[in-house]
Amino acid sequence: MPKVNSNYKISQDYKYEGDDWWTWWIWIEADEIQLDEIEFVIFTLHPTFYDPVRKITDRKSKFKLATDGWGTFTIHAKVVLKNKKEIPLKHELHLEYPDGKANNE
Repeated sequence: MPKVNSNYKISQDYKYEGDDWWTWWIWIEADEIQLDEIEFVIFTLHPTFYDPVRKITDRKSKFKLATDGWGTFTIHAKVVLKNKKEIPLKHELHLEYPDGKANNE
């Protein structure tokens, strides 16, 4: 089976809120033509999240998901294209304290 050549990736940013708590957001990074090919993205968060499987359909935001939490984990995503092909992605959520020390929990 041929390997899917994908330039899609999950990008992230975050803000430390204090008291071991972050707001963070993830989105799909790709060129504009590739983003236009996406119908929706299903992100699967850690099972401790309320509603850990989330479907995002907002193309204008690059399918951005915003939430908050205290620890790091692997985020899984399924990019579903308009032609019904599915592209699996994963991303290690990275959070740092203001001093640059990583939160590895």
